[in-house]
Amino acid sequence: MGRVLLAKPRGYCAGVDRAVVTVEKALELYGSPVYVRKQIVHNLHVVTTLEAKGAIFVDETDEVPEGATVVFSAHGVAPTVHEEASARQLRTIDATCPLVSKVHSEARRFAREDYDILLIGHEGHEEVVGTTGQAPDRIHLVDGPEDAAGVNVRDPERVAFLSQTTLSVDETMTTVHALRERFPHLQGPPNSDICYATQNRQVAVKEIAEKVDLLIVVGSRNSSNSVRLVEVALDAGVPASYLVDDSTEVDAGWLDGVETVGVTSGASVPEELVTGVMAWLAERGFADVEEVTSAEEHLLFALPPELRRDLRAHERETAAS
Repeated sequence: MGRVLLAKPRGYCAGVDRAVVTVEKALELYGSPVYVRKQIVHNLHVVTTLEAKGAIFVDETDEVPEGATVVFSAHGVAPTVHEEASARQLRTIDATCPLVSKVHSEARRFAREDYDILLIGHEGHEEVVGTTGQAPDRIHLVDGPEDAAGVNVRDPERVAFLSQTTLSVDETMTTVHALRERFPHLQGPPNSDICYATQNRQVAVKEIAEKVDLLIVVGSRNSSNSVRLVEVALDAGVPASYLVDDSTEVDAGWLDGVETVGVTSGASVPEELVTGVMAWLAERGFADVEEVTSAEEHLLFALPPELRRDLRAHERETAAS
């Protein structure tokens, strides 16, 4: 009989929960279709489920019919996207995670104060694109510590750094250290940009790392925080770690010689997908499950204000009739 250590916290964070509920409520309130720019969160199953309910996912705002409703994803957008939506007279609902909005605010502040901003993140990731758009003339992307040597700024004494919210905490600190060696006056945000959920899930993986022979991370391949969990596991000494969308992607060969399996999931993963992996493992003799808790999460975010306003108006109309 094998053993399973189930990491907690895992799965949905407050920002993802808010974004998914935003699309569901918008569909209930306005009816189908509701358009969503980019994947609302980086999870294949979430996107497929919302499509079945009437959501239509598009890459750019100009794919949305004029006057329609569009939801902006949890990863955030550049100001130019809001302008494009306004020009097409779209009803917009901004589901940007509040922790990403915090980074946007920091970018605008540093730009107003005439700093060059070094944004630590992965090129092409939607969050990085949205943050860069807050101050495109001031932001330089730094994709890991090896990029630090090539950064050129106007004034080495007026440099600040920000980061994508879903990075590895350890690698980000290594990058900051490399930047600080080049720019001793480097400024940073008052608090870490890496979100609480990303940090907590990485800590939870480290907590079980020495006790497992294999770690299965449930999450999609375009989910930055899920990919980081695999990397964190391997860096922490787990002999093998794999990323799977669901139980159909788990390989029975991974269990050869394995006594203890660790299981966790990224911040955009519904718990039912973890349950499916646990059932798959139980069928193969890994039925002894212990949940290992490294932190408790109680944070909730209110729905976007424009959606709350319309929901209240609908409730008043319903009550009056």
